Amino acid sequence: QVHLVVAVPQELPFDRLGRFACNISTMKRYHIAKVYRRDSPATSRGRYREFYQCDFDIAGHFDPMIPDAECLKIVHEILSELKLGDFLIKVNDRRILHAVFASCGVPESKFLSTCSSVDKLDKMPWEDVRSEMVGEKGLSPEAADRIGEYVRLHGGLDLIEQLLQDPTLSQNKLAKEGLGDMKLLFEYLTLFGITRQICFDLSLARGLDYYTGVIFEAVLVQQENEHVEEPVSVGSVAGGGRYDGLVGMFDPKGRKVPCVGVSIGIERIFSIMEQRVKASGEKVRTTETQVLVATPHKHLLGARLKLISELWDAGIKAEMLYKKDPKLLKQLQYCEDTGIPLVAIIGEQELTDGVVKLRVVTTREEVRITFYTRIQKSRLSHSCRSCVCLALEQGD
Repeated sequence: QVHLVVAVPQELPFDRLGRFACNISTMKRYHIAKVYRRDSPATSRGRYREFYQCDFDIAGHFDPMIPDAECLKIVHEILSELKLGDFLIKVNDRRILHAVFASCGVPESKFLSTCSSVDKLDKMPWEDVRSEMVGEKGLSPEAADRIGEYVRLHGGLDLIEQLLQDPTLSQNKLAKEGLGDMKLLFEYLTLFGITRQICFDLSLARGLDYYTGVIFEAVLVQQENEHVEEPVSVGSVAGGGRYDGLVGMFDPKGRKVPCVGVSIGIERIFSIMEQRVKASGEKVRTTETQVLVATPHKHLLGARLKLISELWDAGIKAEMLYKKDPKLLKQLQYCEDTGIPLVAIIGEQELTDGVVKLRVVTTREEVRITFYTRIQKSRLSHSCRSCVCLALEQGD
């Protein structure tokens, strides 16, 4: 048995990987690459036809819900670290949804179209969804009303226990399997300590028909930013689920390979972050450079080159303008435009005194520091304020 953790290129989709990896029985992998959408998405909401996406998948025969719980843990960790505001991860199970449809009298031939209508409940009121089911999808008003009694439910373990006792669903094999796995999943998520942001939501359908079990979707529900009056509307930022039958379609022998995975919408997340920054007026750094080496006079290119070499050798991220005699104002403006926090100014007087003038760009606070051939990396590796404090301690 081979266990792998790999990153593979987008040119080799994961669901087709099994066709070329006959000797691999289990796999855990991720990739970040371009993907494509065949519909016509709303670009104003951060949805594009060509976009970057981060995928994470686990394949193999494992005990129920352990890999699924890990996928949800990863989504929770990513969204928490990005600090985008409050978020909610909705979970459901296609088996439960199909059992609900069957018990409500929906013909199997209309399951997918009914799923498509139910999936709009996060964007449309129930009355509009019901009208679509009856008027466009051909369901009876009675069937639509019975569906509405279920798909508007959401909660946690309590709801799962309630549905396990439901007179109708408790008689359905698919429902019992799905609810049993959902209960186990929530027990694992409780151990991970992340159930506060997880919601069992029966309206979650996810339109793709290859999902066979648990499905999930992450959405931002609130933007904690005093500068943003309205939340940025971009829909979900992550989604996925279990697709146990897909890889086997590409295996010549038709061997079943259970899989579960999640996709993180990188460009959609970038869209949110960009709109928030624009609304707040916050200046974004476009470089990791810590200090710009500048000169106020002509004929000092040699001094700049020597100083920047010393900084580079000390592991400090430094740069300078590629001109022999740039004006000081232009050099300072470059720092402001790119967000470089510090500027090290070396002029004729500084050369005479054997010092460097260190300026904090935002406050224009300056300090003269003695500059020998060896530079302590810590002097410039912290925030601007820390740099000034360290420089003052060693000033003249």
